[in-house]
Amino acid sequence: MNNNTEHRPENTPPKHVLNLVRGSTAADWHRHPNGGGWVYRTAYVAETAYVGPNAVVYGSAWVFDNARVFDSAKVFGSAKVFGSAQVYGCAKVHGNAVICDHVGVCDDAEIYDTASVYGNAEVCGDAVVCGNARIGGNARVGDNIRVEGDEIY
Repeated sequence: MNNNTEHRPENTPPKHVLNLVRGSTAADWHRHPNGGGWVYRTAYVAETAYVGPNAVVYGSAWVFDNARVFDSAKVFGSAKVFGSAQVYGCAKVHGNAVICDHVGVCDDAEIYDTASVYGNAEVCGDAVVCGNARIGGNARVGDNIRVEGDEIY
């Protein structure tokens, strides 16, 4: 029988997770108790937050309150995700970005630099929010839209 499935103990991060932080070892990572996602030793995820089994939080990122990070999403750098915000799909939140309130960041969207998304806003598709951009209220940013600089949307 030819089985190409990678076999590893349940609490050993896969290679693609280990490769996110140069030189990291399995001892640097743990599974979050609420969802089973991977959290690096320098990141903070509150017990009330959810990190799904394929999601990753690393760097000095913080995920707290009732925030949810799931699917293949990544939160890293010094990003903060809190309130009831959700980051999912293959979305990335990093740098010093802040995601809060009832925001949804999904698909292949990327939020970084010092950008912030708040209120009931949604950033999806291949959208990018960066620089000092601010997205709030009930705004919807999607497709290939790029909001950057000091834009308020």
